[in-house]
Amino acid sequence: MSSIARIPFSVLDRSRTRHGQAAPLALRDTVRFAQRIEALGYHRFWVSEHHSVPGVAGSAPTVLAAAVAAATSAIRVGTGGVMLPNHQPLVVAEQFGVLESLFPGRIDMGLGRSVGFTDGIRAALGRDKRDADDFPGRLTELLGYFTGTQSAHPQVHALPAEGLRPPAFVLATGKGARVAAEAGLPLVIAPARGEDAMLRAIDSYREDFRPSLWSERPYVVLSGTVAVAPTTEEARRLLLPEAWSTAYSRTHGSFPPLVPVDTVLASPMTTREQALYETAWRGQLHGTEDEVAAGLDKLLARSAADEYLVTTSTYDGGALLDSYERLAALLGLRPPRVSA
Repeated sequence: MSSIARIPFSVLDRSRTRHGQAAPLALRDTVRFAQRIEALGYHRFWVSEHHSVPGVAGSAPTVLAAAVAAATSAIRVGTGGVMLPNHQPLVVAEQFGVLESLFPGRIDMGLGRSVGFTDGIRAALGRDKRDADDFPGRLTELLGYFTGTQSAHPQVHALPAEGLRPPAFVLATGKGARVAAEAGLPLVIAPARGEDAMLRAIDSYREDFRPSLWSERPYVVLSGTVAVAPTTEEARRLLLPEAWSTAYSRTHGSFPPLVPVDTVLASPMTTREQALYETAWRGQLHGTEDEVAAGLDKLLARSAADEYLVTTSTYDGGALLDSYERLAALLGLRPPRVSA
């Protein structure tokens, strides 16, 4: 059996802003996009957390997840993720307790260890880089609020979270995979440091995994861009706006809104920007249906992943939706059945 036929596929949308469009529109687009993704038969729809980033409107993932869950009826909804070092675990537990109470059985709690991107953002959040180092402790406290076993603050209870069990996931690269293993939680991982490094981290995660109340066995979610189009060149063009934003952010320190492909192609770039830009799009899975199927089969066979989380962004919303529609058809997805 093909590797892509045996696992669920899900979607992460970062509410990317587009040049010339107001940021609030990106959030409304995310909600409408989630409705279409549900209709196509994808397994989950996740939203992200970014602060003071011009290119991303999604700054309050639990609020946005509530809007998405209210606008859909069957797809699982969650965060990819809430950055735990930015928040008090009690508040995060309370927020997910409310979400799980309002939408029982549909909420996912994806958690990451990043802190604000700049010193100014971290100061505004009341955090610093060292807070990321305490991610394991914060994670233990957070999970303890759900089980009623947290000991960091005796006699403090997270209501209505206590007694509920929304699935928890750890977003990780490198040593973050060990945190997921030791906590006994599913791992969400991308090839940020290269595919081989990712596969080594996955192997270590499986070897070190400790069964827990949250998960009896290792569960690996691969995360990455997948662009499908009628031709390889059209699929490549889908990747260029995000690749340009990535190159710009790494040379200017600010992640900008997406711009049209023609603008990207007409933009002058320094040698370093050109190299970063080329690396950004060449490292992404794209092509025709046959090319993408072959690429996914190879990656999933090497990783033995349990799920794939697609994270594609581009300027042209219509072309983006077409890519997800083509991928859904390739995967043989079916719309969910909703109970009367």
